[in-house]
Amino acid sequence: MAHHNGPRKKTRYKFKKDLRKRGLPPVTSVIQRFEIGDRVHVVVNPSIQKGMPHRRFHGKTGTVLGQRGRAWMLTIRDGDADKVVIARPQHLKAQK
Repeated sequence: MAHHNGPRKKTRYKFKKDLRKRGLPPVTSVIQRFEIGDRVHVVVNPSIQKGMPHRRFHGKTGTVLGQRGRAWMLTIRDGDADKVVIARPQHLKAQK
């Protein structure tokens, strides 16, 4: 049998939405603005495939480094290393 190593493997339960939260997100999630140095949570929205960060970073918190096009660059601690993650604003939530 072939290996299935796509970018969304092992995400059946991780990316699952609640019954009443299914469908597209509101427009306000697309037009979010962040400042450099802001802390944001990575919460992958499975209904938006573009700009989706790797499943490893789902649930992690990072610091905004800057903007790249419509996406935001974040630095996230992963083990002993700092990783730069590029994600669109639909997959980010500002930390309160």
